[in-house]
Amino acid sequence: MAAKKQRTLGIIGGMSWESTESYYRLINEGIKAELGSLHSADLLIHSVDFAPIGELQAQGAWDEMGAILAHSGKRLQAAGAQGLLIATNTMHKVVDDVQAATNLPIIHIADATAKAIQAQGLTKIALLGTQFTMTQDFYKQRLIDAGLQVLIPENDARAEVHRIIYDELCQGQFLDSSRQYYSQVIKDLANKGAEGVILGCTEIGLLIQQADSPIVVFDTTAIHAAAAVDFLLSH
Repeated sequence: MAAKKQRTLGIIGGMSWESTESYYRLINEGIKAELGSLHSADLLIHSVDFAPIGELQAQGAWDEMGAILAHSGKRLQAAGAQGLLIATNTMHKVVDDVQAATNLPIIHIADATAKAIQAQGLTKIALLGTQFTMTQDFYKQRLIDAGLQVLIPENDARAEVHRIIYDELCQGQFLDSSRQYYSQVIKDLANKGAEGVILGCTEIGLLIQQADSPIVVFDTTAIHAAAAVDFLLSH
């Protein structure tokens, strides 16, 4: 029997490369689980330099970042991508710029995550991520539109969650003290009624596992990668 033909998926990665590496592994593991044998995923990856983007994020220069990711998407489209995945939560703030530049289907990380939460019947969810992801509507509103109530940490905790992402996780540092801090933040949100927690930054799953949380963990990297596998195998 002939193997099931895959579509070609373009990944806009590098933000950070540590989590893009996880995407590559998870998507390939998913394809192997579905197709077996020596099968691997039909992927195109453009890994951008994160340092300039991190500086633009700090400046709030989202139009410039939108242009950078739109250009990346166009390069992947020219190389043969039939759909796109932006391998980061925060940069979904410019997903419309990428969509307009390419008109390709984009696997949205917040939509995939909302479906995973709904599948478990939960309605009140905690959200951890960068300050942008936790506080701005580009991400939270999609969850709210899906019928979810979203809880985020208090100001000081948000600042520390954000700092750990940029100063540690995106630089390949995974400290026990930061794991304990995140676990306490999750416990505090659980005490406020959160039934589950979204690891809404693609690096957080490198630090926090289900054993570190008293409530259900939704690892956006793993969820997004699973949605990518579905895209690759669907026609």
